[in-house]
Amino acid sequence: MPEVAAAHAEVREVLGVSADRAVFEPLTRRDGAGATVWRVTGGERSALLKVLSRTRETGVAWSASNDPRHRHFWRREAWLHRSGLVRVWQPYGVRAPRLLECVERPDGDVALWLEDVRGEPATAWSPARHADHAHRLGVAQGAVGAGEDAPWLSQRCLRDHTSDPAAGGALLDDEAWRHPLVREHVTPGLREDLVRLRHDRAWFLTVMESLPRAFSHLDHRPAHLAGDGAGASVLLDWSFAGDGALGEDLGTYLPECVLGLSLPAAGLPGLAKTAYDAYLHGLRTSGWRGDEHLVRLGVCASVVRYEGLAAALLTRTDAARADDGDPRPAAPRPGHRELSLVLAHVAEQAAEARILAPQLGFPQAPSGR
Repeated sequence: MPEVAAAHAEVREVLGVSADRAVFEPLTRRDGAGATVWRVTGGERSALLKVLSRTRETGVAWSASNDPRHRHFWRREAWLHRSGLVRVWQPYGVRAPRLLECVERPDGDVALWLEDVRGEPATAWSPARHADHAHRLGVAQGAVGAGEDAPWLSQRCLRDHTSDPAAGGALLDDEAWRHPLVREHVTPGLREDLVRLRHDRAWFLTVMESLPRAFSHLDHRPAHLAGDGAGASVLLDWSFAGDGALGEDLGTYLPECVLGLSLPAAGLPGLAKTAYDAYLHGLRTSGWRGDEHLVRLGVCASVVRYEGLAAALLTRTDAARADDGDPRPAAPRPGHRELSLVLAHVAEQAAEARILAPQLGFPQAPSGR
C-alpha cells in the first residue's frame, strides 16, 4: 500500500511505532475535497490520517480545485487546522478533532494526522441530543458571527453545490415517476413542488447570499459529528468551511439526520421544530440580537441545496448499492419512503421561504408571481 510507505516517518512521529507495525483501515469512499481517510492503529494508540491531494486519482465524481474560494479547494482543511481557525467554536461546545501532525509530502500531497475521536457518533444520537447540538451551534455562530475572512475560506459554497445543470433532468422523466415504489410513497403535488424549486433556484441562492453572514461548516451532518465524552460536539471534515448564511448549517443538518439514517423520517418535523428553537435560543444566549425571521429564512431557503435529491428518489431501489470498484464499504442509504418524506420537508420549507422573504423586503420568487 503506497500510503504505508509514504507515512513511514509520520507513523513513528505520531504513534511511536514503526509503520510495519501499524494497521491502516480505510474509512471513507470519498471526501468533499478529494481526500482519502484511514484510521491508523499502532499498539494502543490510533489516529486518523487524511491525505489531501490535488493531482492523485481519488475516485470522486468531481475534481479538487486550486481556487482558494471554491467549495472543493483541496488545501483548505490543512490551512484551517494550521491557522487555528478550526478551533473558533471550541469555547462554545463545538470543536474540531485535535491536529497531531501536518506533513507536506514530497509528491505534493498534504498529510493531516488528526485525533481519532471515539465518542458516540451522532448517527446514534437521540432527538434530544441533536437539539442540544443545535443549541451549541447557535451559541457558537452567534458569538463568532462571520469571523475572520481568510483568503482560503469558501465563498458561494451553496451556489457551487447546486451548479450541476443536469441535476434537474430526473424531474422530467415521466417513466421514473411512474415506478411503483415512487408512486407508492410520493405525496400528491411533490413533483410540481420540486420543479418549482428547480425553477426558483437562482432566487433562493440570491436570498441566501443576502442574509446575515456566519462562519459556517457547510457540510454539517450527523456523519461528521461525535460526542467527546465531556459534553462537547466534535465536528469533522471542515473542507468546505467558510462564508455561509446564518441558519444555513442547521438547514443542512436537519434533512441529513434522515438521509444519514440517524432519525426515522417520521421524526423530522418534530426535530425540525425543537432543533430550530434550540438553535435560536443559542443565538440569543450568545448575545445575538438580530431579527429571528432572517434566521428562519436562512434555515428554510437553504433547502435549495436538496433540489437535486429527486434524482436519488427516482433512480434508487431499497436494495440498490453503488458499485464503483472501491473496496471500502458503501454507507447504508435511505429508501423511497424516507427520501419522499425528506423531499416533502424540503418542499414545505421552500414554500415557507417564498412567503417569508417578501415580508422581509426580498423580491417575490418568480413562481410566486
